[in-house]
Amino acid sequence: MIITIMFLKFNSLLLCVLFSCATVTHSLQYFYTASSGIPHFPEFVTVGVLDGQPFTYYDSKIKKESPKQDWMAKSEGAEYWDRQTRASIADEQIFKGNIEFVKQRLNETGGVHVYQEMYGCEWDTETNNVTGYDQLGYDGEDFLAFDLKTETWIAPKQQAVIAKQKCDSDRALSARQKNYFTHICPEWLKKYLNYSGSSLRGTVLPSVSLLQKSSSSPITCHATGFYPHKAKLFWRKDGKQLHEGVNRGEILPNNDGTLQISADLALSSVKPEDWRSYDCVFQLCGVNKDIITRLDRAVIRTNEGNSLFMIIPMILALGVLAVITVIGFIIYKKKTGERTKQIL
Repeated sequence: MIITIMFLKFNSLLLCVLFSCATVTHSLQYFYTASSGIPHFPEFVTVGVLDGQPFTYYDSKIKKESPKQDWMAKSEGAEYWDRQTRASIADEQIFKGNIEFVKQRLNETGGVHVYQEMYGCEWDTETNNVTGYDQLGYDGEDFLAFDLKTETWIAPKQQAVIAKQKCDSDRALSARQKNYFTHICPEWLKKYLNYSGSSLRGTVLPSVSLLQKSSSSPITCHATGFYPHKAKLFWRKDGKQLHEGVNRGEILPNNDGTLQISADLALSSVKPEDWRSYDCVFQLCGVNKDIITRLDRAVIRTNEGNSLFMIIPMILALGVLAVITVIGFIIYKKKTGERTKQIL
């Protein structure tokens, strides 16, 4: 299955090399995917994501736009969801037509194909700056992207040059794109943030556990239930951060709107008496005090002996469906923080 997990990729971008809590950035993203040749997978899926949390969902099997967060279900009534459902049904038909059009253009028949789009905006609460992006692709490869600064399209592949030229020649399209990313998208971002209340904007500390499948397995430090996403989890030895032998995971969403992250530490070559030199550190933006968990055999949860091993719930939520990038010879017309489409 040729799918690029763009949702996880963008979450990883939120963690900069230099961990900084100077500002808080909120994001509103939409993921669309059309596919063909994938058994038991919806031919069309849309996911709305606020600050890394899926909050709306539609697919071609259920034929209904639905909330994925309680605060969203309570904030909008039947008229909103009916309107979004109609728009998504219309988008479904356009995306299905577009994927067939692209297949013909590339002289492809049969097989597995995925036609994707990811777009959205980010708002810096300190500077009030807003940035937007629209990334398009086919079969997991970048195909076209909108540059908000220049109001032009970028074609990384030769096959996309014709699409770029068509989009660049339509100045009305570029104007609509700019208006959406600089005005409409941030307006709905702030509106959805107000809907979410403290469930997304408050600071929530995690519970931290040490897990191990067997005595020969790596030790996993697992932090879950925290918010916001600007967090860092790492292992130390004698107070110095470790890089070798450490495998850090992505920040992933929980079903309740909080987040989780894990970091594995390989200790096969470390003597048990030296374990006391190691600890796991969790840092959260806006919280001055670190959560430090000392490596101690007595507190490790494992499946050996009589203790119960807690399986780390690497919940992708809708991330696996939020694999989206679309080919760009379509005109966008944005609505209620999302959009409708029509073919050029």
